[in-house]
Amino acid sequence: MRPRHLPHAALLCAIALAGCAPATPNLDRQFGHSVRLAMARQTLHPDAGARAQRDAGLDARAALGAYERYQQSNQTPEAQPNVLTIGVGGR
Repeated sequence: MRPRHLPHAALLCAIALAGCAPATPNLDRQFGHSVRLAMARQTLHPDAGARAQRDAGLDARAALGAYERYQQSNQTPEAQPNVLTIGVGGR
């Protein structure tokens, strides 16, 4: 290599090494911060594990009634209308 190409080669090496340097140290430092913040905002009671208080639920009579209504709702399905006669004829 001739001496007059030496500055060009040094500049080329500097550019190549600059491509390996981390370009976004601030972004890398904050990586995942928005996800953690969104999860924290969606938590209703962050200290729920520390409390011994139970959440209010249904009493036994209301729960049994809801269960029985749910079971009966699936026993007899509603009749489906014939979809091929939409807009034809009338009821």
